[in-house]
Amino acid sequence: MNYKLIIYFINIMLCIFSLSGIHFEKIIRKNKVWETRILVMILAFILAYLLTNFIFDFLECSQII
Repeated sequence: MNYKLIIYFINIMLCIFSLSGIHFEKIIRKNKVWETRILVMILAFILAYLLTNFIFDFLECSQII
């Protein structure tokens, strides 16, 4: 099975969980619930992608040394 895909999904869940601690209601205008949810999902995908690539690059570099 593709380990990168599994780690990517785990990181998505971690990023959604960590982004839930930020109060986006203070930044976004009132009555914009769907826009806020979409923003959180996009940020979670971006952060998960970066974190997954960092983990695999770090593991690859640590094997070289």
